Amino acid sequence: MKSMSDEPVPLHEEFIYCCGAATHVLKCGPWKDLSKDGSKNLPRLLFMIIPGNPGLAGYYRTFIQALYCGLNQQYPVWVVSHAGHCKPPSGMEMIEDTDIKELEDVFGLNGQVEHKLNFLKKNVSKDIKLVLIAHSIGCYIALEMMKRASELQVLRSVLLFPTIERMAQSPQGKLMTPLLCKLRYILYMPVYLLSFLPEGAKASLVRFALRGMKTCDESSIITSLNLFSVDCIANILYMASQEMMKVVERDSTTIKKNLKKLIFYYGTGDSWCPQHYYDEIKMDFPDGDIRLCEKGLRHAFVLDASKEMAAMITDWLQDDLTKL
Repeated sequence: MKSMSDEPVPLHEEFIYCCGAATHVLKCGPWKDLSKDGSKNLPRLLFMIIPGNPGLAGYYRTFIQALYCGLNQQYPVWVVSHAGHCKPPSGMEMIEDTDIKELEDVFGLNGQVEHKLNFLKKNVSKDIKLVLIAHSIGCYIALEMMKRASELQVLRSVLLFPTIERMAQSPQGKLMTPLLCKLRYILYMPVYLLSFLPEGAKASLVRFALRGMKTCDESSIITSLNLFSVDCIANILYMASQEMMKVVERDSTTIKKNLKKLIFYYGTGDSWCPQHYYDEIKMDFPDGDIRLCEKGLRHAFVLDASKEMAAMITDWLQDDLTKL
């Protein structure tokens, strides 16, 4: 296993339109185009990260680099932002997506599922197997993708801190649901006013907000500057409001159908998916690979534990990779 310090990790960044929505893609490894069916140069496997909410790709920059190195740089590792969860740099040319029609509600929860499926259809050959690594609400999206597109060659789906049921009933959900569903528009004005601050002042505000962490990933601070964009924050809060209303019952049918492909990883102090959710799913699926965090990692692990999480996932998947 190579460490990240041995050599520079190739990282390619793209801003594209997918289903009519601005999308940020980070690609780790030398492979930039995986769309050509039958190409001899295609890797056998793609690791695709499906983010939580906020679905900003930059939060996962350190994670995908660590994962790529942990996989001995043998497979591409990509993270695709949620639709509209990015602020393209001014002057950067956007790649127009002309082959895929715009979705009616691409920024909603259902639209985000279709957004990921359309991205794969357009950008990844059907010959390539997939490892989906999903975080938080990304786990709900991953299960929906497997349900709606059974033709996908999913080798494994790793579901980290999975918010796949009863979100509004969780401790954090009870606190946030009234704000997200009834009062979120009130937040737009302060975000609009803060957007006029110099970048340095914005960064200082982010560091102040994250001051309780012993070590915070610098890329998380840079990425958080996107949250000062009204368009970006509006899409984030709109999606979150739909999560509270639509993520209610666990999709046990899809889980049962794909159980051998799934790895669940629950937190011990997670206020979005409390431990009794773990206890219940463990009881319902005793043969499933359902794990409980013993390291005290936070729900938002990308803020300070990306390398640790990447190392665990690499270890979990060793047997699968040796069989390829």
